[in-house]
Amino acid sequence: MLHHLMIGTWTPPGAIFTVEFDDEALTLRLVKRTEIPHDEPISWMTFDHARKNIYGASMKKWSSYAVKAPSEITHSSSQPMGGDPKSASPDTNTRAIFLLAAQKPPYCVYGNTFYDHALYGNVFSVDATGAIEKNIQNYEYQPNSGIHGMVFDPTETYLYSADLRANKIWTHKKSADGTLSLVGSIDAPAPGDHPRWVELHPSGYLYALMEAGNRVAVYVIDEATHMPVFTHITYPLVPPGLPLKMYRGDVVFMSHSKKYLFATTRSNSFDVTGYIAAFELGPKGNVIRQICLNPTPTSGGHSNAVSPCPWSDEWIALTDDQDGFVEVYRWRDEFLGRVAHLDIKEPGFGMNAIWYD
Repeated sequence: MLHHLMIGTWTPPGAIFTVEFDDEALTLRLVKRTEIPHDEPISWMTFDHARKNIYGASMKKWSSYAVKAPSEITHSSSQPMGGDPKSASPDTNTRAIFLLAAQKPPYCVYGNTFYDHALYGNVFSVDATGAIEKNIQNYEYQPNSGIHGMVFDPTETYLYSADLRANKIWTHKKSADGTLSLVGSIDAPAPGDHPRWVELHPSGYLYALMEAGNRVAVYVIDEATHMPVFTHITYPLVPPGLPLKMYRGDVVFMSHSKKYLFATTRSNSFDVTGYIAAFELGPKGNVIRQICLNPTPTSGGHSNAVSPCPWSDEWIALTDDQDGFVEVYRWRDEFLGRVAHLDIKEPGFGMNAIWYD
């Protein structure tokens, strides 16, 4: 069977790369390089609920693209970052860093900015085709915030945000119109943790990946307050004895079956590898054990982003922008094996991969 994945870039010129993975021949090939607005490279992309639109964090913009087929991708809209007027200025380092597409009506898109002037999250409505339409809310975190990842609970009522810069995890409640109201925030377990990513099990376990702490911290969601409660359980993302300052935790995602959890970290030196970790989860989401902690091919650069296949536990994509490539790994019998590799020597390639079909 053939599967298509889309991948963006960290730097201009803007482009979306469609690659094809053959799960029988175990090959990867480039299908198409779709040119997009030059100054809107997509450092993080996601599909809408129907996989008919791609939404992108595109430097100073939030962008959307209609997807009719793997090689038919067209730009539909771009909206500026909202909130602090300085964030959208070309003279500041603020950039769009992450966005999350609602899976339930009214299918709003939630965006986070990063670096300086990043105290607001942006909420956008979409039109009938799914294109980003207008900014309906700029909700506030705090002046020194820098959110890098978010996740909804299974009912899509509560939103959890990893605040790397302010060292917090925030909880917001979603209204019927898609706008958000603050529930509360908690500090990370240690002053030097800096939460970068969050993943949530349907049963109520939340996994927070710490960029500086280079560990995954396990939380449970309080059923009354809907706030995360730290369990004092953590798992390392680099081998013992290595200097944590050499590494930066990246992302954490569950497998399709919710039986496994995968997390990656990056190295700060091109001469040192990053790591990918796998964990076994119980039926309720508790971490049973850490299965492996394997070196990745390179440092990972800005990326080293793991992307489990949404409809099978067997396949996992990994992207790298140190050397510029995408790989697919097979997860079988709790062993992780690389089966396909594709170099794409384009500026800023390879941010996260999203599985289309």
